[in-house]
Amino acid sequence: MSRFRNALMTLALLALAGVVAAQSNTFPGIGRTATPSEVAKWDIDVRPDFKGLPAGSGSVAKGQDVWEAKCAHCHGVFGESNEVFSPLIGGTTAEDIKKGRVANLMRADYPGRTTLMKVSTVSTLWDYINRAMPWTNPKTLSTEEVYAVTAFMLNMANIVPDNYVLSDKNIAEVQARMPNRNGMSTAHAMWPGNELSGVKKPDTANKICMKDCTPEAKVASFLPDFARNAHGNLQEQNRTVGPQRGADTTKPEPKAGMPVAAAAAPVAAAKPEINEAKAAIALLNKHSCTACHGVDKKIVGPGFNEIAKKQAGKTDYILSKVKAGGVGVYGQIPMPPQSLPGADAKQIAEWISKGASK
Repeated sequence: MSRFRNALMTLALLALAGVVAAQSNTFPGIGRTATPSEVAKWDIDVRPDFKGLPAGSGSVAKGQDVWEAKCAHCHGVFGESNEVFSPLIGGTTAEDIKKGRVANLMRADYPGRTTLMKVSTVSTLWDYINRAMPWTNPKTLSTEEVYAVTAFMLNMANIVPDNYVLSDKNIAEVQARMPNRNGMSTAHAMWPGNELSGVKKPDTANKICMKDCTPEAKVASFLPDFARNAHGNLQEQNRTVGPQRGADTTKPEPKAGMPVAAAAAPVAAAKPEINEAKAAIALLNKHSCTACHGVDKKIVGPGFNEIAKKQAGKTDYILSKVKAGGVGVYGQIPMPPQSLPGADAKQIAEWISKGASK
């Protein structure tokens, strides 16, 4: 019996080795082909023909609840946004919905362009909300919430009624009411396939040219040292995700041929309060608080220094605001309740109450 079991194990190992070898033919010795389940986790895009759209639904009423809890603090209660983000709703009319072309886009005197004025496909709204929102915690909305928030936006633009329930079954009907559905051309054939544009040949016929190339530009000037940190450390002002991290402007710029580590002058032993500040700022970055608040400047909400001046010594009050959210103390942009761990929230609240030092 043991010989039979060993023989089966040997055959299984040989089969597995064959599969791995077959998977590595393209790039020998480098990785393996992704499994269908792994590909599915990345394959989340929704196309204008609604391929990739998951089954589900969401009502306008549900969307309003989600909006007020997770969206309004950046995009305004009615999609009017604030001084940081562009407005989402406005500028469209009943006539635009009928014709599929937003008239205000042709006016040079119109004060601004909203998202609903420009976007031509409802799938774009659904896809972007699904993959990128909320800004501070992307890809955390459920399928129902994405349908609901999309429905609420469409309702604010008078595209769907108050009692509407958006779903994968009726989203094509909504597409037929998008105000700028005829405002985008697909005749450029820059998208793969011809099912959307019907045009197979792109509108360009460029050829690869590697002669008479423009010489690479040489940088002739640099930011003066006295101005390098004029607006605070860029590393602390960038999100913790994405390709742009920002330079550490508290250190001098490395000179040509000098190792990066050598550019920094010797630093004295950090004081306890400096360590406390670094720990607090690290938590702010970890929980994406710095997406809406700067340490010493306003972004969407007030800077932590501004809060520290008004709420000095009020650790418990600051902690309660972090947990419960609020609006009205620093303006009319609401902050939703935050779900970070209690110990982290308390450490941040203590740091702010002591002055929010760097």
